[in-house]
Amino acid sequence: MAELKITAANFENEVLNSDKPVLLDFYADWCGPCKMLAPVVHEIAEENAGTLKVGKINVDEQMELAMRFQVSSIPMLVVFKDGKAVAKSVGYRPKAEITAMVESAK
Repeated sequence: MAELKITAANFENEVLNSDKPVLLDFYADWCGPCKMLAPVVHEIAEENAGTLKVGKINVDEQMELAMRFQVSSIPMLVVFKDGKAVAKSVGYRPKAEITAMVESAK
């Protein structure tokens, strides 16, 4: 399953009420490091299709969510489990670091 586009409208349903951990990628189309991170996030989504939900949030389109999570720099990854943010990283991270962050939430 590919990444889900998360908006204020579907956030509660897809993230807060998810029965599995959720990795959220806060990004913008103009952001260089975000573009570098996108294929890594996509790979993680593919490899963990049954056990993890991966969502992308465009901070330019979803200002409300960006403010709610105090996104001050992007890319920002947040892992949710049982409706709560349990891990967070800012900036480009190698795949191994992101995978470790996700594993700790499973």
